[in-house]
Amino acid sequence: MRLVFAGTPEVAVPALDALLASGRHEVAAVVTRPDAPAGRGRRLVASPVAQHAADEGIEVLRPAHPRDPEFQERLRAIAPDCCPVVAYGALIPRSALDIPRLGWVNLHFSLLPAWRGAAPVQHALMAGDEATGASTFQIEEGLDSGPVFGVVTEDIRTRDTSGDLLTRLAFAGAGLLAATMDGIEDGSLRGVPQRADGVTLAPKLTVEDARLDWHAPALRVDRVVRGCSPAPGAWTVFRGERLKVRQLALAPTHTGLPPGAVVAGKSHVHVGTGSHAVELQWVQPQGKKPMAAADWARGVRLAPGELLGD
Repeated sequence: MRLVFAGTPEVAVPALDALLASGRHEVAAVVTRPDAPAGRGRRLVASPVAQHAADEGIEVLRPAHPRDPEFQERLRAIAPDCCPVVAYGALIPRSALDIPRLGWVNLHFSLLPAWRGAAPVQHALMAGDEATGASTFQIEEGLDSGPVFGVVTEDIRTRDTSGDLLTRLAFAGAGLLAATMDGIEDGSLRGVPQRADGVTLAPKLTVEDARLDWHAPALRVDRVVRGCSPAPGAWTVFRGERLKVRQLALAPTHTGLPPGAVVAGKSHVHVGTGSHAVELQWVQPQGKKPMAAADWARGVRLAPGELLGD
């Protein structure tokens, strides 16, 4: 088939590579979000998918929105059979959905109908799910609601962060998307409608979602830290300033600390929660680089009775 691939972040690059390597389909162009400011200089930088496509000599389309008439006119001129999508970052309007004869097919990082939305991996981790996966489905105007072509499953490991899990799913999902394109082309795949029950939503995480509640059980605190890593980054407040918590470990044998109470030894920093303590391992003070929690504690000279949180 003649394909136009839509995607933006690094997590979409393995799927683009899989389609390029298949030898069965032609990737005629990619669609990605416009260049965005990045770094201290805030200079405009192309998305990872745009950079990769340019390196491969593939035409790059950067519409402000896929409803733009000029973009849709160019898409009609390219005349794709199908548009595979991975984390593109914009809703596709009906006028664009109708252009490729076989529609748009999305690779979504959950086992649909669970965790429809922008942050499925993060929400699965924060909810304590034991397994997740990736699904390919036909894009409709509803939110991740179209018929499913195929799935792969992935166990959630005890210390996984959302970054760890997304990396594994990106590569497993890349193979699934390539196989889905093959099956659509030869007619061996038909989309199966999603179940009406079991629908959960996974909206984009806000900074407030990443605020740690030290009155919550230790398991909940741990899940928020892992689910919000690397972005937006779990955080708390210390001496009136934001302190990001990059990594922690459960410390079930350390009990008796009130929620938010922080104590430090030579090589460890414990914080009380609504159940047992957790051990801070890596933190990032406001305006500084990440550092070992023990080094941070020595630098701030913790006073007896100090608390994390408001």
